[in-house]
Amino acid sequence: MSLTRRETLVLGGGALALATVGLQPMPALAAAADAQALIMEFTGGKEPQSGRITLTAPEIAENGNTVPVSVSVESPMTDDDYVEAVMLVAEENPNPDVATFRFTPMSGSAEAATRMRLAKTQNVMAVARMKDGSVFMDKHEVKVTIGGCGG
Repeated sequence: MSLTRRETLVLGGGALALATVGLQPMPALAAAADAQALIMEFTGGKEPQSGRITLTAPEIAENGNTVPVSVSVESPMTDDDYVEAVMLVAEENPNPDVATFRFTPMSGSAEAATRMRLAKTQNVMAVARMKDGSVFMDKHEVKVTIGGCGG
């Protein structure tokens, strides 16, 4: 089958229009509802309480590619009372589940530190699940600036 010059131009123009209009990549950002659903799954549907967990994150991150965060949970870390897991969530990231740290009584303390990438200014949350089923949460807003200019 051979194409005429006119048919080739029409097909090429259609492909160009589709490429510029229809296939533009959009940044994939999770909705706050997605992050909340993730937290509810982690907690088994229980509403997290405040207290016992401390999230440390910068108020302003000059570089969203590497934001240091740390989390600690007050717990005696005995066989009867210890932290099972701590989950870090970034509300507006494409994948809001940043990390999950698992602990046992042999851990000695429930503390962890890492660096995360943040897509934009957003809430970062740490949720702790205890052995007795109770859950605790701490939340901080981290402002991501562009080029460190405070905007």
